[in-house]
Amino acid sequence: MGDLRLEELSATTIVAANNLTLRRGQEQFVTPPSYALAEASMNPTTSWPRVVLDGDRVVGFIRGNFDPDAINEEFRSCVWRVTVAADAQGTGVGRFAVLALAKEAKDRGFTRLTALWEPGEMGPETFFLRLGFKIVGQTQFGENMGALDL
Repeated sequence: MGDLRLEELSATTIVAANNLTLRRGQEQFVTPPSYALAEASMNPTTSWPRVVLDGDRVVGFIRGNFDPDAINEEFRSCVWRVTVAADAQGTGVGRFAVLALAKEAKDRGFTRLTALWEPGEMGPETFFLRLGFKIVGQTQFGENMGALDL
């Protein structure tokens, strides 16, 4: 990958983010980024939607959430979604995005970043564990909850 950078999700980038091509079998683990834009408009003070660009090409999407008053601790500082184009997976795009989100969380005074994921062969568990997340629990729906100390 070339020079990666983040940019706020916008009307200009939403189409490219929605059209990110995944590897076969990964679709069940991803929610379209357009949902993040809708959610961001409902609560713009806590949502952090960004696209990852390599040059002018959108190669990834990440949405974080920062809400120090959230009732559930796992939603105070969390990775809500991360998606990387199939041909960009394994090149550092996802790592770049999550580490940028972790830096943002730390800059906002959080000491931990959480992520929820559905277990499965094509799911993101290995990715999160390689980044240093530790499994700290499971939701009532069977999703794993991981945490990264900042």
